[in-house]
Amino acid sequence: MTLTFYKYQGTGNDFVIIDNRDAILSKNDTKLFARLCDRKFGIGADGLMLLELPRDEEDDFTMVYFNADGNESSMCGNGGRCLVAFAAFLGVIKDKATFTAIDGKHKAEIKDGLVHLQMQNVSEIEKYDTHLFLDTGSPHHVAMVEDLANYDVENKGRAIRKGAPYFEAGSNVNFVEKKSDNEFAVRTYERGVENETLSCGTGVTAVALSMHTTKLTNDQEIDIHTQGGRLKVTFQKNGNGYKNIFLIGPAEQVFKGEITW
Repeated sequence: MTLTFYKYQGTGNDFVIIDNRDAILSKNDTKLFARLCDRKFGIGADGLMLLELPRDEEDDFTMVYFNADGNESSMCGNGGRCLVAFAAFLGVIKDKATFTAIDGKHKAEIKDGLVHLQMQNVSEIEKYDTHLFLDTGSPHHVAMVEDLANYDVENKGRAIRKGAPYFEAGSNVNFVEKKSDNEFAVRTYERGVENETLSCGTGVTAVALSMHTTKLTNDQEIDIHTQGGRLKVTFQKNGNGYKNIFLIGPAEQVFKGEITW
């Protein structure tokens, strides 16, 4: 069978995207998804997404996301932004979207070439001596470090991802360095990819909220430098949590292709 696919990237976080509105692929075919994401024997990507028909009349489409290991995953922020751009490319939407992902309903808008994706409200952030933990659609461990550029993200991230209290379920791990009052740099080790990625949207969101809750910034519009580019997160404080959270950044089509399996 020959499959048409599209490759998208958002600040270096790259995805294989397939228009699955005709249900040409089964969501149970995890081996195929892993093969397509393989950088040696497949197309190569941090994850794979299916754009599917909406599940209720409020939605424009449904987002289904798989990690590079082929397993269906929790929410992917950069993936969500790329899928919105893909929906606009297909003509499914114009510049505004409402869609459902694994963590619930999202709204998004394309403005001035950037995709503004509304993330889920965050009701609680756990604070520890060495780090913070929160769920921004995916679980995230956030820790401040020095000399981020030379930090051993792969090995230290892997140890935290599989260690207590996360174990097999795991957590994404973000290492952060402050650059200015409202600018932070982050490098992220992603579970499911099992390596550092150039950018992680839910991780960037987790970092912005963590920096605000620890009073390392008082701003509610945060610029985040990732290895793959810059993203912006805006939000409003809501008691012990946050609401009206938006992840903002570019999402670009890299190429279209066909693969036979």
